[in-house]
Amino acid sequence: MYNTDAVIVGAGPVGLFAVFELGMLGMKAHVVDALDEAGGQCTALYPEKPIYDIPGYPRIDAGELIARLEEQAAPFAPTYHLGRQVVSVDGDAETGFTVGTSAGDVICCRVILIAAGGGAFGPNRPPLDGLDRFEGTSVFYLVKRREEFRGKRIVIGGGGDSAVDWANSLAEVAAHVAVVHRRDKFRAAPESVNRLRALADQGKVELVTPFQLAGLEGDAGRLSGVRVKDLDGNERLLEADCLLPFYGLASSLGPIADWSLEIEKNLISVDPATCQTARPGIYAIGDIATYPGKLKLILQGFADAAAAAHSAHGHAFPGEALHFEYSTTKGVKAG
Repeated sequence: MYNTDAVIVGAGPVGLFAVFELGMLGMKAHVVDALDEAGGQCTALYPEKPIYDIPGYPRIDAGELIARLEEQAAPFAPTYHLGRQVVSVDGDAETGFTVGTSAGDVICCRVILIAAGGGAFGPNRPPLDGLDRFEGTSVFYLVKRREEFRGKRIVIGGGGDSAVDWANSLAEVAAHVAVVHRRDKFRAAPESVNRLRALADQGKVELVTPFQLAGLEGDAGRLSGVRVKDLDGNERLLEADCLLPFYGLASSLGPIADWSLEIEKNLISVDPATCQTARPGIYAIGDIATYPGKLKLILQGFADAAAAAHSAHGHAFPGEALHFEYSTTKGVKAG
């Protein structure tokens, strides 16, 4: 049993920044996330991928951004409940909320901030026989450290940004990179596609199009090859040590969908001025929140966190005046 001012659902970049914003207003927070470490998709999917639109950082890797946000939140001593989901929410803004997790935690709080990105997510797996026998040893749905693939023969499936970006990056360290896509046109950023085609012209990447993944060869969890098939059913075998299928993510709101909130296309509708949901005392911030003019950018999520924190203070401490102060004059006072 825990008691706190706020529960933040989601430990991605927006959830971490919400710890800071709440802390600056004297509010303590507990953070719950289904993943085993903080950072959300920045940590789980692309920690080494550069981000260019964070103010003050012309370029920063996603993993480094999470490290800086954790450092920024640290003075306010948040309590992290990782590797578990929020499965129940009882109560209201007047009496307070009781949050239950899949690990049996019971957290009593005054407000809730949902910063769950696109909800709980997992990879779209290609329909290949025996795929599970190779997952985690030869088949990976994300790249955490590029060096782990040095000298490997890599087959990448997909034609979107992740497939193209990682093909371009891994070509610098891998023994061979083959990109398998069902058509010759890619759905990634034009500059990235142009770079991919340039690498193909240089013989550093093999474009296997129009083909689809058809089967796996190997033993004891170790791949030796990937079978691919063209539109006429003709097969060929690509020698491979690793398969990286990048076919996007399947996401779900999970238990959040049952919290009596207003859901619109798998997103939570909020008041754009405060980010409060249809249920008073519960806020949604970042990519999971929708309102007119909303942009799915990390920096917009940061602004959501600030707006929600200031509104949440009124619910947590009714009748207590909140005097706005800039951080430059107020400083950071550890909670």
